Amino acid sequence: MRTYTIPFTDKDIKELNVGDMIYISGYIFCGRDAVLPTLIKEIEAGVLNSAIDLTGSVIFHTAVSPAGVGPTSSNKLEIESSMLPLSDAGIKMHLGKGKLKDETIRGLAERNAVYAIIPPVTALLESKTSERHCVAHEELGMEALYQVKVNQYPVIIAGAKGRSIYE
Repeated sequence: MRTYTIPFTDKDIKELNVGDMIYISGYIFCGRDAVLPTLIKEIEAGVLNSAIDLTGSVIFHTAVSPAGVGPTSSNKLEIESSMLPLSDAGIKMHLGKGKLKDETIRGLAERNAVYAIIPPVTALLESKTSERHCVAHEELGMEALYQVKVNQYPVIIAGAKGRSIYE
């Protein structure tokens, strides 16, 4: 896999194709539906903090918590509608999860920007799940108790023999 260091150049973005798996390193911005509309308003009003340089950068659609970061759905109205204005302001990669509207994908291409995903567990594992059955508490919908048949689920052991991956 290729490795890119942030900030991206226009040439870097032009090299990327759908389906490429890459590594990115460097500083990226993290924000989601609460902060992105505010950021757009600040950009439009010309009052964005001058210490925030979006040129060639990445915005990861996530919250940052003590538990870590993980992608939120990029197709939420507040997030997806921020992508083109943020690209106009210099963002080269939008990082999240979920399908975007075709017009958003086209708009990113027009701005030489890309959308990348950090696959959530459901995206990674869906092709490896062949059966699912609700076995209890059907009234809870997707939060009911299910039994699923899996084939070669990839896992990382995070705790064993008294040790933790987070040490």
